[in-house]
Amino acid sequence: MSKQTLNEMSSSTIRSLSDISETETIHLSVDLVSAARRNIGFLRSVYECQWLHQRATIIEAIRRYDEVWMPLISNLTVEGSTPPMVLPPFDVEWVWFCHTLNPVGYRKYCETRFSKQIGKPAIFNEENEEYALMRCKQIWVQKFSSEPFENEVESDSKNPPLMNKDLFNQVEKHKFLYSKFAEPYLSELVYLIAARQRYKGFLYMMQRFGDRCFRFVPALDILLMLLTHQSYPREYVEDMKEMWDNMGKVVGLWETVEEKQVEETKKLWETTFDEPYEKAGGGIAVGMEKVVLPNPPIYWEVSDVDVNTSKYKSMIPRFLLEACVFVRLSDRTKATNADNKHKFLRLRMLRCHRELKLDKPITDFSCDSWRKAWHLYCEFGTKGLMVELRCRGGSGLYFKGSKLVKSIVFCWNDLVRAPCITLRRDVDEMRVVASITSPVQAPYLLKCVPDRVTDDSGAMVSDVILKLNNYRPQKGRWLSRTVLDHAGRECFVVRIRVGGGFWRRGAETPCGVNWEERIIEIREGSWSYVAGSIGKAPVQRKL
Repeated sequence: MSKQTLNEMSSSTIRSLSDISETETIHLSVDLVSAARRNIGFLRSVYECQWLHQRATIIEAIRRYDEVWMPLISNLTVEGSTPPMVLPPFDVEWVWFCHTLNPVGYRKYCETRFSKQIGKPAIFNEENEEYALMRCKQIWVQKFSSEPFENEVESDSKNPPLMNKDLFNQVEKHKFLYSKFAEPYLSELVYLIAARQRYKGFLYMMQRFGDRCFRFVPALDILLMLLTHQSYPREYVEDMKEMWDNMGKVVGLWETVEEKQVEETKKLWETTFDEPYEKAGGGIAVGMEKVVLPNPPIYWEVSDVDVNTSKYKSMIPRFLLEACVFVRLSDRTKATNADNKHKFLRLRMLRCHRELKLDKPITDFSCDSWRKAWHLYCEFGTKGLMVELRCRGGSGLYFKGSKLVKSIVFCWNDLVRAPCITLRRDVDEMRVVASITSPVQAPYLLKCVPDRVTDDSGAMVSDVILKLNNYRPQKGRWLSRTVLDHAGRECFVVRIRVGGGFWRRGAETPCGVNWEERIIEIREGSWSYVAGSIGKAPVQRKL
């Protein structure tokens, strides 16, 4: 696509992504937010189920899908009505899911064999899933009594007959699909709502300009919505009937992506919405055909329940988010390009990490397209980030240091409430877009630091404590350590008993205790300070 064509389009077609309504693009008849959350959980279960990845298991699952499940669901399906509330066994559901990700092949399969489209019920909660599974089991046993409901094939079975090679290849290809959607923020409601809006924008762009681009490369969040939409085949066919041919231009999940295709998609998106195509949690994987096992830069364990907050009141959760900052210069900056060599952008945090200063020369950016300036992981407690435009040397270019020209602030709370969790700020010299992912609870970050020796009661050994106790000697000696959390708050006091007896300035000194008599105790809470850094350990809680 030529630059002249893009300029002609931009003069009349720029829209705000958040303003796109259902009437301007296709109607989505599936609750993609709830469906995507369920699909991610389902893919995680498949990924963790090693039994389901065995060749013999897959072949048997395909046979059960083709010979039992599809005839069963076809008999229950009435054209024009909602799909029946039944769900197949886990292995059959996995084959069904993989089959639906090939919309053209699945549609042809259903029309050839059953003369109608077989849809999937919209079941998004555990109670309904359990009911649908039990109902399926009753019908299965009644109509196919010779077929066990569960897949009972032995994983070490040798050379089972392969009935459907194409479907087997699809299932094999998708067994590591979860690796692309393993980040914990992908299941967050705010992220999925933003992803659905961007998916609608992607379809809007294809509807308007599908004939001007050879291939469309979906970003990660858009890809999640597309696959979720495809996994409900009857609704997908109905929703996409007006642009069915154009959907063939979307680069498939495991296809090789070329840089030229990525750049064309980016430029078309920027021309349509005047914002960067990529975002935090919505990047483009150029190597889409490669399997990348989950290995995030930060260890994020996916867990639905945090037992620590209810058991230990002193532990405060820690939340992380992914942030991206994009910059595009204004035309005025281009006109004064001679002065730009002395200007640069600096990224800083609003709270904490005062020493963090990430600089980028302003000459790294362009007025023709959006360019990624920073991509980082932040703690929600930092409150936000600040982008500063600075000029080296202040009023004179021969002095060290820099002078602040302008600053732009992005608060996490504002971004979370913004459409598509993305905000844009404009100044004379440039436009800056910041996007984040939903804050997700991260593992606790604890640090143990040495502290003063304490006595049997938990008080620090000090003249201050002696004075408070009317100079009564402090009995026992315990080595003490203070456990701090990610924000430097005191969470626990760990003590180990190393000596007994009293402390006096005379002849009496504490005596060591035998190894088997040593005691290690952990007290929850912070020190109770009585004077400066002198205090008492928290009261031992009885279990």
